[in-house]
Amino acid sequence: MNYTIKDILNITGATLINGSSDVVCENFSKDTRTLNKGDVYVGIKGENYDGGTFYEEALSKGASALIINNTVDIDITKCGTTPIITTPDTIRLLQTLAKDKRTHYNIPVVAITGSVGKTSTKDIIASVLSTKYKVLKPEGSYNNEIGLPLTILKLKDHNCLVVEMGMNSFGEISLLSDIAKPTIGVITNIGTAHIGLLGSRENILKAKLEIIEGLSGPLIINNDNDLLHTYKDYPNIIRIGIENPSDYVATNIKEEPFSSTFNVGNTEYTVPVGGLPFIYNSLFAIAIADLLDVKDVVEGLKHFKLSNSRLEKIETKKDFTIIDDSFNANLDSMKMALTLLGRVKGRKIAYLGDMFELGDYEEEVHKEVGKLVKENNIDILITVGNISKIIAQSAINSGMNKDNVYTFTNIEEAYPILDKILTKGDTILLKASHSMEFHKVVDYLKKD
Repeated sequence: MNYTIKDILNITGATLINGSSDVVCENFSKDTRTLNKGDVYVGIKGENYDGGTFYEEALSKGASALIINNTVDIDITKCGTTPIITTPDTIRLLQTLAKDKRTHYNIPVVAITGSVGKTSTKDIIASVLSTKYKVLKPEGSYNNEIGLPLTILKLKDHNCLVVEMGMNSFGEISLLSDIAKPTIGVITNIGTAHIGLLGSRENILKAKLEIIEGLSGPLIINNDNDLLHTYKDYPNIIRIGIENPSDYVATNIKEEPFSSTFNVGNTEYTVPVGGLPFIYNSLFAIAIADLLDVKDVVEGLKHFKLSNSRLEKIETKKDFTIIDDSFNANLDSMKMALTLLGRVKGRKIAYLGDMFELGDYEEEVHKEVGKLVKENNIDILITVGNISKIIAQSAINSGMNKDNVYTFTNIEEAYPILDKILTKGDTILLKASHSMEFHKVVDYLKKD
């Protein structure tokens, strides 16, 4: 279904200051850089700028309508007949509209939250469900108060929706759950991501459990996670696990660096990514497949592909391998990535950067990563950033040869050492918080 301008006004209470209310709105975009002709441009007000001020650029790219904060000084004479909607809060308008659109779709809606692994779990569940359904899933990690509504507004002829729900504080997942109204919920794990903002893992659990506020069906949880293992307060819980007795248990596990094989009951499954976390992700998908009567699970898992910059294996023309896990980082995902790196053949290089939002746990977590570097027999460690120097020192204190440890303040300083040491047969892992911009290093390494 699509909305007209009139529909949007009626649903949200916004104001039309230019153009016709009969215009049909098919697609919504918040970024003039990626806006396509015919999209409705939504100007989002951020901390440093108001996207509504880019309305002329949106018009030049062929926007079919504009949704702008009513505080933006807009020159109507430059807008021709293009409909312009103004509102006190464009984010709230998106949320209200998405909540309404969700009510028009009686379809399975899977919502995923957790400290780590949300995006990969989303991708693997969507891959399995796509063998039966036309699935809509968000691009990348569109999982916040803006990304989730924009995803829902893309619903057209889809008959299944898979979404992520991220958070930085209490109340955020509650809001998202109320908008999406999931029929199946997933909590991947409770780790240390955002612990500096919420204060404890127990508080992280409390925030993640807000997913049940809009949930109408089963909640699937990782029974091997210590905090989830003891959780019993939701009436319809399905448990997956490897170590503990659960409704879905993986056995006969065979791990390779870039693939894993396991059994659930008498059925053997293969997932084309290495590491136990992806077996857990697969178990979630298998459980949901049973709930929705999906038969081709083996094929769905086999053809699963990770989103970019998440343990992405890249073969270079210089015959070394990049493991691009640069999208984000916390202790749990660092452990997963370093374990994978530790299993590969040849020389292993870890290129690690700062992890943020750790609060009082900052030093402790970075020290733990340094220990993991040594435990996984990493040959060379390169750290970039002020905080990650703790990783380097911890690795040395744990017994790593200091001559194989390099520290730099920024990525540009580290380029010469990469040029010097990388050679045929090496595997290099890149991982840090997103704001460290390690994707630039990946691009540098991929150059001829």
